[in-house]
Amino acid sequence: MPHTYTSGAIVGERYRVVRYISEGGMQEVFLATDMILNRQVALKVPFNQSARKRFNRSATLSAKVNHPNAARTLDYLADTVSQHLVEEFIGGQNLGEVMAAISCFDPDACAWVLHHLARGLAAVHRHGVVHRDLKPGNIMVTGGLGFDGLKITDFGVARMAEQEIEEAVKTGTVTTSKTAIGALPYMAPEVIDTPGKPMLPADIWAVGALVFQLLSGELPFGQGFAAVPRIQAAVAPAMPKAVQDHPQFSHLGREIHGILLQCLQRDPSARPTAIQLVSLCDRLCYSPIVGRKIGVVEGYPGRSFGFIRPQGDGGSVFFHVESVVGRKPRVGQRVWYQPYDGTPRERAHPVIPMVDE
Repeated sequence: MPHTYTSGAIVGERYRVVRYISEGGMQEVFLATDMILNRQVALKVPFNQSARKRFNRSATLSAKVNHPNAARTLDYLADTVSQHLVEEFIGGQNLGEVMAAISCFDPDACAWVLHHLARGLAAVHRHGVVHRDLKPGNIMVTGGLGFDGLKITDFGVARMAEQEIEEAVKTGTVTTSKTAIGALPYMAPEVIDTPGKPMLPADIWAVGALVFQLLSGELPFGQGFAAVPRIQAAVAPAMPKAVQDHPQFSHLGREIHGILLQCLQRDPSARPTAIQLVSLCDRLCYSPIVGRKIGVVEGYPGRSFGFIRPQGDGGSVFFHVESVVGRKPRVGQRVWYQPYDGTPRERAHPVIPMVDE
């Protein structure tokens, strides 16, 4: 299927399309240049052109939000071709792409993501905006696996996503709607029970489900149609055994798990608000994850330690096997790690095995 625009197309006499980036269940995304301010932007074109009023209202609401953890809505325009939403362009990867490379995060990384998501949602909820479709693909990680920052995106198509999800739930086509399939693992029980009336606590549930997936490597209620009764029952997911049994990570892991259980309460009124969630995260003691690196395990000279060859330049990095999250990586396997100064070599902690390419 051809894309709406090709490279060089001019939109609204202001934006020049540079290239196609991607598409989701609701929209195509293009990299464009704002010819007036000479900056790169993300130009989003919805597939559903019949939802003009809904799209316009979402754009108007999201434009009120200005926070480092929420993508800024810069412009909205409509012409004879389509409606268009212009957001700040965020280089990096979406969280779903990161999770494809790292199936299970360490508690420090989980706490960092949780804290930043909570801050972004608090800013958004302050204006009464409900995201409705919070999932890994709608969260951008700047700097890729270096984790320089995190931004929630796609507030501008939230109401359009709500419309498709509502229709899928009512008609029983949840497993065939692309948007609903992506949203279902993070969908709150009340969204399934009463589609069309999502409130702020639905976003809190989504954060809980998403961060549990980061911590455990598994969705808390499964996926596909089989997840629906489990979500509606809201049976509390157990703390991941790999974290619970690990002396290096169990304390912070238990604290995060306790917060996630609050987010995953069946009763929406029992969940923390976004501001309360920020406060809970403020009490967590976790190490920074900015500047993380990728390397390859060189070998294990001893039973309890090994060395990593960093991607790019740099000498070997020492790590202890107790710093590994999950299974001990094999020689030649890529790992994601936090470097620290050391003598005679840098040290790595934690060390997270990466998914094979």
